[in-house]
Amino acid sequence: MTHTNTATPTSSDIFHLGGDLPVHRIGYGSMRLADAPDARSGGTAHIWRAPTDRAEAVALLRRAAELGVDLFDTADAYALGAGEELIAEALHPYRDRGIAVATKVGVVRPGPTEWVPLGHPAYLRQQAELSLRRLRTERIDLLYLHRIDPDYPLADQVGALRQLQDEGKVRHIGLSEVTVAQLREATETAPVAAVQNLYNLASRESEDVVDYTAAHGIAFVPYFPVAMGAHAAPDSPLSQVARDLTATPSQTALAWLLHRSPTMLPIPGTSSVPHLEENVAALRLPLTGAQFEEISRASGPGTTAG
Repeated sequence: MTHTNTATPTSSDIFHLGGDLPVHRIGYGSMRLADAPDARSGGTAHIWRAPTDRAEAVALLRRAAELGVDLFDTADAYALGAGEELIAEALHPYRDRGIAVATKVGVVRPGPTEWVPLGHPAYLRQQAELSLRRLRTERIDLLYLHRIDPDYPLADQVGALRQLQDEGKVRHIGLSEVTVAQLREATETAPVAAVQNLYNLASRESEDVVDYTAAHGIAFVPYFPVAMGAHAAPDSPLSQVARDLTATPSQTALAWLLHRSPTMLPIPGTSSVPHLEENVAALRLPLTGAQFEEISRASGPGTTAG
């Protein structure tokens, strides 16, 4: 069963990223659009080469834009820049519709299984320049520091992004995989518009970051937002609520995230058009407070904040 409510978007469907960039609250994460289709699944996927099914990947990204998705997430480390090139090719016809693209710098890929933080300020600025070229744009809508490098002061790493912002090459700055303390420290150097941490029903170690970002109007962008496993078993509370809503467990998990915080912007990724359409439809799923609490209690430690 799939929820396909096509009601007109409401104000709660939209978040103003950085206070001035309106985006729908379900975006698209493009990390998995790399390599061959049979090499994309699981935590061991390499994200190393351009997709072998490029035409299908372009068609999927364009379908997302047609469905109203207007926040697309990528990184310079995805397929060594090929991910950004794919986004540029697919979304070029749609950029005048207010499409926002987020990318990341600060991780090097010396091999297909290696993801190594590198926060030298000059390197971050160089990679941003390359991202601008690959994305075919003069300004990056949202640029994340992909990971904090402990070998360089955080102020210097964020300062490099702030320099790019002052030069008009970056609109908003984000951080990925940070604590509340690191977020506070970073905001002493530059305004932070978004935080991208691992967060879903099964991985809720960032509860305090979710609360902090909500309190300060900062977008919280959970990557890997849908974790199924035991949470989606036929007799689980998530599946029961999904049945009550005539929806799928994955849609209901996304609705739970949207209910969790008003600044939550999930970016589920998929290479399936039907799954993409299912994810986008979750934006209209009418999860109640009682249903949210039921899922929260059964899925692990959490909060009752809505």
